[in-house]
Amino acid sequence: MTDRPPRTGLAAVSTALLAMSRHLEVRDVLKTITASARELLDAEYAALGVPDDHGGFAQFVVDGVSEQQWKAIGPLPRQHGVLAAMLQDARPERLADVRKDPRFEGWPSAHPELTDFLGMPIRDGEETIGALFLANKHCPAPEEGRCGFTAEDEELLGILAQHAAIALTNARLHERSRELTIAEERSRLAHELHDAVSQKLFSLRLTAQAAAALVDRDPARAKGELQQVAALAAEAADELRAAVVELRPAALDEDGLVHTLRTQIQVLDRAHTARVTFDSCGVRALPATQEEALLRVAQEALHNALRHSGAGKVAVSLARRGQGAVLSVTDDGKGFEPRTVRRAGRHLGLVSMRDRAGGVGGTLTVRSTPGKGTTIEMEVPGG
Repeated sequence: MTDRPPRTGLAAVSTALLAMSRHLEVRDVLKTITASARELLDAEYAALGVPDDHGGFAQFVVDGVSEQQWKAIGPLPRQHGVLAAMLQDARPERLADVRKDPRFEGWPSAHPELTDFLGMPIRDGEETIGALFLANKHCPAPEEGRCGFTAEDEELLGILAQHAAIALTNARLHERSRELTIAEERSRLAHELHDAVSQKLFSLRLTAQAAAALVDRDPARAKGELQQVAALAAEAADELRAAVVELRPAALDEDGLVHTLRTQIQVLDRAHTARVTFDSCGVRALPATQEEALLRVAQEALHNALRHSGAGKVAVSLARRGQGAVLSVTDDGKGFEPRTVRRAGRHLGLVSMRDRAGGVGGTLTVRSTPGKGTTIEMEVPGG
């Protein structure tokens, strides 16, 4: 039995599981699982390793060790000793003193001194996708110096590991989905460059050749052709500039969503004949996944407005709403009939925009009237 009331233990598990569910980035999930395990079992140290296929660890995060200590320890550990046994056999390891185990092979000089040890594999079906390690449980010191981890601790960590497997798998799927989305966006840009810029450059070459042929016998016509060359070159430059804006990684971490949006919209305003404006009000920092989704939806909506709607004005706004924010992209273009949105949705990227919004717990609203423009609105809950 434990001195801790069951209600308190259940509350601690609930807090740990909720913390894991808030993150979608793999690295964030790993850190949250590790910190949650250490806090839940009241250990001095915790670590989580994701094995690679070469006897090492693809990722390894620690909690309870300072950054200076971690740097002094050196390279990531290899899969040997107790760690290797646990990963290969896929079973928990609970030791009163890891140093006395026959499989113990030592550690670097800067490594903290570990005694009692609890290890738990994280499994997805038949595959071991990670392992949790805890050491030096905090508790009243008995005669031998430590009380160690209990069978109840092992059971509790097993429950946490099951949920950690779900959280880690979901995070990996999210990152894979994002990679595929980026690849799709780059493919779309490649098609646009081929259809727009390449055609303009081809026309530019033909027009320049025509001007060269006319320069001696008809200077006036040659001048007109050269003016056309200048116009085509300017259009090609505009298309390239707009494409580069979309290809360049957004510096959300450094600049924040508001600054990143404002910068991109200023470039688009210069690159297109339509007037593109941006306004923001009271927006505070949002979870990284929500900021990225807002940016990508804004880019897609701007792309539609500037390339397909024939708009003369496009207004983008970002405002605080409760704990979250709402993005609005409004154009005065040709619009479309909402009843045909299912048919038009894939062409206009509305399907991917809805997926992005839903993926971060947000909503997407589309309002449009033929001849009276379109408004795309996305709301996210914040965090």
